[in-house]
Amino acid sequence: MSRACLSLGSNVDPERHVALAFDALRARFGDILASRAYRTPAIGFEGPDFVNAAAVIETDLDVHALNLWLHALEDAHGRDRSGPRYGDRTLDIDIVLFDDLVCSGPGNLRLPRGELRHAFVLRPLAEIAPDVVEPVAGLTLAALWAASPERDVAMHPVALPALQAAAGDGHTPPAAAV
Repeated sequence: MSRACLSLGSNVDPERHVALAFDALRARFGDILASRAYRTPAIGFEGPDFVNAAAVIETDLDVHALNLWLHALEDAHGRDRSGPRYGDRTLDIDIVLFDDLVCSGPGNLRLPRGELRHAFVLRPLAEIAPDVVEPVAGLTLAALWAASPERDVAMHPVALPALQAAAGDGHTPPAAAV
C-alpha cells in the first residue's frame, strides 16, 4: 500500500463537488484523512472563489493508475479540460505527494506537485499530515507551512454538506476507470 496526499478544489457548486469527492474517495479507499474545507480566491484568473481541501489516502494503485482514477472522478463531475489552464473547475483533484516519489513524467504528473507552495494546498495538508516529509526539501509539511510566505493568505473555513454519493449517480468513476 502507498500513501497519497491529495489536493481537492472546486469553484462551481464547490461545497457539493468537494463533499461528493470525499464520499467517492471513502467509497474506493476506505478510511481517509480529510481536512477542513477552505474558501480561497481564484489564482491566475478572475472567477468565483474556490473551496479547497486535502485528503490523505492509502492506496493499492500505483501513481499512474491513481492519477487516471482521479481524472475519471473529475470527469464524472463534469470537468471540462478544453478551457484555459487557469479557469473554473467543477472538480480538480491532484496528487501532491505519493510516498517519497519524485518524478516529472509525461503530462501533468509531477511529484511533488509544484502547487504545494500555495496556502490552499499546503495548509490543509499540513493540518492533517504534519509529519509527512516532502522528499525534495526534506522538510515536514508542518515545517513547510511554518516557513510559508503565504501563511497570511485569507482562508475561511467552509462547512461541507453531508452527502452520500449513491452508486450509479454519475459521481463515482466506473469500475473500468479504477
